Amino acid sequence: MLSNQCLETLFTKARSHNGWLKKEISDAQITKIYDLMKYGPTAANSCPVRITFVKSTKAKDRLKSHLNEGNVEKCITAPAVAIISYDVEFYEKLPYLFPHTDAKSWYQGNPEKIKSVGEMNATLQGAYFMMAARSIGLDCGPMGGFNNVSLDSEFFPDMLTKSIFLCGIGYGDHDKVFSRLPRLSFEDVCAII
Repeated sequence: MLSNQCLETLFTKARSHNGWLKKEISDAQITKIYDLMKYGPTAANSCPVRITFVKSTKAKDRLKSHLNEGNVEKCITAPAVAIISYDVEFYEKLPYLFPHTDAKSWYQGNPEKIKSVGEMNATLQGAYFMMAARSIGLDCGPMGGFNNVSLDSEFFPDMLTKSIFLCGIGYGDHDKVFSRLPRLSFEDVCAII
């Protein structure tokens, strides 16, 4: 069992951040996030997530025009913004990632299945990403609120990568966190049968 402090860091006291302290994060921290999150399970070990870290001022300027107005400030001021996406040709790596059967044939030529499995598993990997970031002492600000089509055209012109959501990472400004909203109870959500 993890300590209460660990559980608080990962879950009960973790918050979605809307503002950031002026404190940079290192490329080593970014690499550490990936090195932790990559161990989370995905269907047939498909690992479809692709992450683009928008860190430089020039890259943030490129990102800005694709954001809904309410997300501009929190993206531009974040030390880095991760574009959580999926590779539409993730199945090409399955002979390496899942070598004991011909899993590539499950997806090749089936765009609906590619989209469904790619989006679902990359979103799952995005959740692992946030847990990994929190586990190394960073805060997260996940968000939708952007134009996927124009962002993909800007950052992924080959159209082989499709964005799902954005996540600011850094050291959150706790003065800009909204009050905690309610959650549904176990009885409202769960059944033990």
